[in-house]
Order: sequence, then C-alpha cells, then structure tokens
Amino acid sequence: MATLRELKGRIGSVASSEKITGAMKMISSAKMRKEELALKRLSPFRTQIETVIANLLSADAEFSSPLTEAREVRRMAIVVFGSDDGLCGAYNVNVFKQLIEHITYLRGQLAAGEEVQFDIYPVGAKIQKACLKLSDPKVKIVDTADVNSKITGDNVRKFSDTMVGDFLNGSYDRVDTVYMKFRSVSRQIPTAEQIVPVVAETFAKEGVETASGRPYIFEPSAQEIFSSILPMFLLSVMQEIFTENRASEQAARIMAMQSANDNAKKLLEQLQLEYNKLRQQSITTELLDIVGGQVR
Repeated sequence: MATLRELKGRIGSVASSEKITGAMKMISSAKMRKEELALKRLSPFRTQIETVIANLLSADAEFSSPLTEAREVRRMAIVVFGSDDGLCGAYNVNVFKQLIEHITYLRGQLAAGEEVQFDIYPVGAKIQKACLKLSDPKVKIVDTADVNSKITGDNVRKFSDTMVGDFLNGSYDRVDTVYMKFRSVSRQIPTAEQIVPVVAETFAKEGVETASGRPYIFEPSAQEIFSSILPMFLLSVMQEIFTENRASEQAARIMAMQSANDNAKKLLEQLQLEYNKLRQQSITTELLDIVGGQVR
C-alpha cells in the first residue's frame, strides 16, 4: 500500500502533466487557427483558377496540355502526408491505413494491376517511419530528407515542380496524394487524390462556377491560357494540401491533448481521494493511540 509521501509525489506528478497537456493544447490551438487562416487565404486563388479552367473546358475552343495526357499506368508516385512530430494520437496511423487502402484500390482499378510499381514519397518523419515497415517488392519508399510537413512557399513550389516534372519526363505515369483533409478540430477526412494527369472531373464539381453557353474571345489564345494556368493550378493544389496537413495535424494534437488532460484530471481525482482516505486513516489511528494511552 502506498504511503502518504508516495501518494503526494504521484499527485504532484499528475498535476504537472495536466498543466503540460493543457499548455500543449493551447499551443496547438493557436497553430491550427494560423493554418485555418492560411487555408482561407488560399481558397479564393484556387477557386478562381478552377473557374477559369472550367470556363475554358466549357467553351468551344481547342487546346491540350501534356499535364492532361492519360497513359497506361506502369509506374506511379504517391505523396503521403503525415507529421514530423508526435503526440497527435492516431493521426499518422490513419493516414497510413488510407495509403494501404489506396494502393489496394489502385491495383484493382488499373489495367496493369499487380504489376504497377509504386514509389511512395512520405512527407513527415513519423509517416516515413510507418512507411518503411511496408514489405512489398512493388512498393519503394523514396528518401524525402529535404521535404518535411512544415515547408512553405518556395520549397513547396520546388517539390511540386519536381513531381510534375517527373510526370512530364515519363518517370511516372501518374501522381497521387494521400493526406488528411481538414474540416474542423474534431473532423479530418482521410483523402486520396489524383494530381497528374489532370482530369476534367476535377473542375466539374460543386462550387466551381462556369459560364457555359456564352461566346468567348480569348486573348491570348485558349491554348496559351490553358498552358499557363494549369501549372498554377497544380501549385495551388499542392500548397493547399501542405496547409491542410498541418491544420489536421494540429487538430489531431488538440484532441489527443484534450484526452490526455481529461485522463490526468480523472487520475488526479482518484489519487486525491485515496490520499484523503489514507490521511484520515492515519489521523484516526493516531487518535486511537492517544486515547488508548490515556486509558492505560
């Protein structure tokens, strides 16, 4: 049975843990709000690009791009986004599960099936560690030491250009992403999306306005506009995914810290109750000893 001193030490330790998890939750909340604002700033830019492309697709004009060229998939890249830091619950586990499900789905859908070679680009130290556990001869984990979940701006552009360039030069027949789509602090959706080749269905969705039926005069030509704006669209998609990943990570960490904080409070209450009982028992024993001594 624990002594009063031991219980007091455990109570102090749990109380400190409660304060730490509470502080970490506040820090993660601030970081998540920052990423939410970043997503709101990115959204109008991507929406406008999607609207322009949707209008091009709906107009009576001829244009094409190597970025829309569909070919038989023999080798493809999958960029999987996770976290560089821990203490975010099952976040990376859920992303990893989505990756496995997506690979299984692709093997059933693609013409080459089991013969497709998958190159996995893990973004984040924790998801990279998980991916290295894959033991599949048709799955290769690519070293992404120069890329992490926290990069922004020019580094995101460089990574995006590399992936698009690998598609254009024939290194890959398709590039997909697997990540957590951010919806709210309590809701993140495991998502798998095709990046290149770009398909028309990407722009035929709710929220993308088109002006089909209206006559258009393009200046410069529709081909020049399409060729210029499509790389901008892909960059905006990649920037948004990096931001969504960071927001989702912080949201998962908030929930994990909240759970840890709640558990610490329950444990603290139990320890405090046990301490009070033991203390009361000790006082009662001392009183009985005093009374017994007086009687003698």
